[in-house]
Amino acid sequence: MAGLAPGGHGPVLTMTMMGVSALIIGSLIDPLAGLVPLFGMGCLMTAVFFGYFWRDPDRPIPRTDGVLVSPADGHAMFLRRERATGRRPSKADLSEGRVETDPLTGDWFPEPLDKPLSFKTEQRYEAVNQGEEQPSDVWRLAIFMSPLDVHVNRAPAAATVERIEHRTGKGRRRGPFLPAYKKESEHNERVRSVHLLETGHRIEITQISGALARTVVPYAFDGDDVRRGQRIGMIRLGSRVDLRVPAEAYISSIITAEHQEKDHPKGMHLMAGTSVVFEPILGDEE
Repeated sequence: MAGLAPGGHGPVLTMTMMGVSALIIGSLIDPLAGLVPLFGMGCLMTAVFFGYFWRDPDRPIPRTDGVLVSPADGHAMFLRRERATGRRPSKADLSEGRVETDPLTGDWFPEPLDKPLSFKTEQRYEAVNQGEEQPSDVWRLAIFMSPLDVHVNRAPAAATVERIEHRTGKGRRRGPFLPAYKKESEHNERVRSVHLLETGHRIEITQISGALARTVVPYAFDGDDVRRGQRIGMIRLGSRVDLRVPAEAYISSIITAEHQEKDHPKGMHLMAGTSVVFEPILGDEE
């Protein structure tokens, strides 16, 4: 239902009541050189901003079989074919002594999962050169959400949430918080979720905080069934969402900022739950 996202009603109502009260007091009592009415107007303007930020409009959801819709509002930063080259180490991996440690991103075992497309744990990726493609590759679509975009995220397809995990930088309780438009922001504080689609394919959605955004609020959790376009979470203020899908199962015609097209200098602007970002390759439809 359209309106405000969870968590938005309190701030909007509080600032509205403070603003109205200040205006009433300023009109009935000494306005203190106009400061009380000015304070009231400031509160009402803040309430309008909060209402705009927490807005959660209804969206028309495409019904075409097999397509994946955008998980977030924002501009398409890049679309890349990638391959996993490492993974978060298990206890057995740690005992082998081959763990690589990064001061920002933490520990990595220098081999991908036996089944990289299972997304059982967070993996480290590198871009795939043309002519070197493999069946285990993924497409990664990165979407930059500005402070003016709707910040409610939606499910790309009907699925079951298999796992959801919260990640921060190594040794950090919170953060890091690099600007979301930078590639390095992929290691910011984030929430990673894996969705098992009705086709049997799995996709990975990573909600990434930005320099201003400091809170990722998931709405869906382990074991939950979600519909295509269903609200699954929110990131407060400017931020980013990455979507990884099996490269051998999907294709995309999205124009990103890396294409440097004059009609889309920042990449296509996508709408969560509405914009189709991936289509199934023949034989992989839902």
